[in-house]
Amino acid sequence: MQLYRFLTGPDDASFCHKVTAVLNKGWHLFGAPTYGYDAETRTMKCGQAVVKEVDGVEYDPSMKLGEY
Repeated sequence: MQLYRFLTGPDDASFCHKVTAVLNKGWHLFGAPTYGYDAETRTMKCGQAVVKEVDGVEYDPSMKLGEY
């Protein structure tokens, strides 16, 4: 089964650490990162899609993807 997640966060070191953590759990970058301005909070936001192949598990909408 292939899993997909879209990570988001502020444009600071915490976002880089979030992406680094999932890469070290076996996830892979999927596509280009995104970057945009949040007018409500007046901050820049980042986003990055990641995917991971997991064998022996069937997809269930109730699963917590962050646990893989």
